[in-house]
Amino acid sequence: MVLSQEEPDSSRGAGEAQPLGPVPTEAAPPPGPGTSDSPEAAVEKVEVELTGPADAQPRESPEPPEGGWGWLVMLAAMWCNGSVFGIQNACGVLFVSMLKTFGSKDDDKMVFKTAWVGSLSMGMIFFCCPVVSVFTDIFGCRKTAVVGAAVGFVGLMSSSFVSSIEPLYLTYGIIFACGCSFAYQPSLVILGHYFKKRLGLVNGIVTAGSSVFTVLLPLLLRVLIDSVGLFHTLRVLCIFMFVLFLAGFTYRPLGSSTKDKESGGSRSSLFSRRKFSPPKKIFNFAIFKVTAYAVWAVGIPLALFGYFVPYVHLMKHVNERFQDKKNKEIVLTCIGITSGAGRLLFGRIADYVPGVKKVYLQVLSFFFIGLMSMMIPLCSVFGALIAVCLIMGLFDGCFISIMAPIAFELVGAQDVSQAIGFLLGFMSIPMTVGPPIAGLLRDKLGSYDMAFYLAGVPPLIGGAVLCFIPWIHSKKQREVNKTTGKEKMEKMLENQNSLLSSSSGIFKKESDSII
Repeated sequence: MVLSQEEPDSSRGAGEAQPLGPVPTEAAPPPGPGTSDSPEAAVEKVEVELTGPADAQPRESPEPPEGGWGWLVMLAAMWCNGSVFGIQNACGVLFVSMLKTFGSKDDDKMVFKTAWVGSLSMGMIFFCCPVVSVFTDIFGCRKTAVVGAAVGFVGLMSSSFVSSIEPLYLTYGIIFACGCSFAYQPSLVILGHYFKKRLGLVNGIVTAGSSVFTVLLPLLLRVLIDSVGLFHTLRVLCIFMFVLFLAGFTYRPLGSSTKDKESGGSRSSLFSRRKFSPPKKIFNFAIFKVTAYAVWAVGIPLALFGYFVPYVHLMKHVNERFQDKKNKEIVLTCIGITSGAGRLLFGRIADYVPGVKKVYLQVLSFFFIGLMSMMIPLCSVFGALIAVCLIMGLFDGCFISIMAPIAFELVGAQDVSQAIGFLLGFMSIPMTVGPPIAGLLRDKLGSYDMAFYLAGVPPLIGGAVLCFIPWIHSKKQREVNKTTGKEKMEKMLENQNSLLSSSSGIFKKESDSII
């Protein structure tokens, strides 16, 4: 089990490291089989190693205020989610503008080259997540978020001064994206400092921020690009990053108790491991020994090779297929609207799905995402394409909203931060590679039809892999329960033997005294 892989707390004294058993009233017995080495004493020792010394209670101190300044922190975190993923999800509008600005008739691979900008940006946000979690633990939420927003501002501003597509790989794809990643992760962590009872509600409001921005930003970007051009539009977006820079200062750390200071500061949160393991333990690769999680960490990235393709290439496809239509950005707006609704709806449904069976909701979402991707080229009527985008957005929200609950079920609260961090890092690879491959197919074949057909295949394959997780998890649980039952039986027999030995000794003493 995962719990058994935790290291003992190094802050214990020498006396606490000894096996716990009945307090001796006489001299310690000589080494050998006895009550101090019994399985009960070993169990007590394991329990103490997991819970920590008795004087360390309560560990989560101070209590979250459940409001007050926390409401301002919630609004700042919502702005962060909206700014970061609203810009990323609206990259289809920027993609079309980049093609017009930097495109050349002599370059037959321009779609492929331009697709790398948006996909590299989204991929870097997830790729940096495992590292950002470490920086957040070391430097705190406020410093990490403020520096991240500043870096993102510099990357976005420098992107508005380039003269070709290649420098955007660095300025927009790496610098801007890394800054967004360092600003994004602390916005989730800080919520656990200020809320506990209302954490579910607050997380729902914060994550809905990206959906609101996804709905509005495509329309705003189209107006800005048509009126002032691509470069000035990027400078206007810098205002979002500057507000995000100011919002990071609201992540005020709560006061630490003496015990928290001794253990390295008060940084406990929804995704923090510090209260379960020593601070020196930065990366915990032992979670991959949990077979169900390992399968999940493979299935999710496998399904995402086609996931980001519609966000990047859908606008270009619409411009080619429906040239006479106005307000084509409505397709991205539809995805954003139903994605927000899907997060609330399926987040609530997941509360009624027991345990690891929540994975089946992700299987369902990948099935529909893959199917809708394949149906995009088949839509010859604009209204049909809007219907496809509405369904795709609904199940996109389902996939996103239940990632954290599934991670809790698979590895437990003590490892959930590492589990999510590793998964997001793995997700960066397919989300970076998928859109450029789709762009290359468009350059070679002259249309997006084959690209969207193939983009629907990975979600179906990944969903099929995820179907095995509940069976693997239940099989492991049965093995654990069987082992636990056997250990309990052995303990009972040892207890009975101990009682019999004690009774025999008492009976013998009484017999000797009578004689």
